[in-house]
Amino acid sequence: MLKLDNINKRLGSFALSGVNIDISAGEYYVLLGRSGSGKTQLLELIAGLSIPDSGEIWINNQNVTRKRIQDRRVGLVFQDYAIFPNMTVFGNIAYPLHSRKLRKQDIDLKVRNIAKEMNISNLLDRFTHNLSGGELQRVALARTLVVSPDLLLLDEPMASIDASLRDDIKNTLRQLNRKGLTVIHVTHDYREAVSLADRVGVIHNGHIIQEGPPNEVFSKPVNKFVARYAGIRNFFRVRFRRDGDSWKAFCKGGPVFRISGNSFPEEGLMILKGNDIKISNSEPSAVSDNSFRGIVREINPSEYGMEIMVDAGETFFLDLPVRDFSLLQLKELSPVWITFTKEAPIALPGTGW
Repeated sequence: MLKLDNINKRLGSFALSGVNIDISAGEYYVLLGRSGSGKTQLLELIAGLSIPDSGEIWINNQNVTRKRIQDRRVGLVFQDYAIFPNMTVFGNIAYPLHSRKLRKQDIDLKVRNIAKEMNISNLLDRFTHNLSGGELQRVALARTLVVSPDLLLLDEPMASIDASLRDDIKNTLRQLNRKGLTVIHVTHDYREAVSLADRVGVIHNGHIIQEGPPNEVFSKPVNKFVARYAGIRNFFRVRFRRDGDSWKAFCKGGPVFRISGNSFPEEGLMILKGNDIKISNSEPSAVSDNSFRGIVREINPSEYGMEIMVDAGETFFLDLPVRDFSLLQLKELSPVWITFTKEAPIALPGTGW
């Protein structure tokens, strides 16, 4: 459906470099990255608002690299909606249809049908200056979808919407995708990627650094940058050494971890997800691959419950549900034991960025 073949584009001191993406029809693809990573620039290239310095853009097996946006059957919803304040909602939605020289009654029918689908029929006669962020987003979506694009491009669609309304917009986007619409959704929010994407691409400094299903990307991050998006905070620089038929990772701070695997470089970075770490008030009675005594240094609320920071020679972060936290009755400076299996750590070569 969409293929980006070795796209390169320089914009001042920034450059998109060697971008390759292949998206199937009906796929929901989320492009995840920080501000300034090249997400919006890539959308503009796909839409035809700018042209790459080199490389090709293919849509539905047609080379559209130098075609105008009008000739690409692509719809782009801008982050700021780009709504016309001097028009009613009806006028905004109808605007792209006027250039197609449709009859007035056909325009009216198309506008009312898409407004019904977006659940904004009651807003058609209103001007847009006093609409909520969620309503404006639906108007922007309706204006884009009224021309029946093959590909929908979304630039940070949740950025200006209250948290209480985001689930409604997400549900709308899911329904559009389930009807067969191909979607490319740009965001900096990991949770949006996990809840919407069939496939996610992580972009950093103009490069796609990892791509795949969300559960695969975030359970097996290729570097520290991707791991941070998954909420991972445990990173350890280590030396890897074989110990008989198994391997150990020696941390600078002292702890030695048993890890699973067949081959490791001499040095690298070890990543450990917080929910893979178990915590208790006393030494575990069962034998564990990795068991360390530590001291609770900080306790802070988190979206998952309580975040516990433990000093066990190295600093470990883990999240506990509120119920588990209450049962353990942890306090700062409490002595604790932490454990995790040898399969839990993720080892990366080099510094892992």
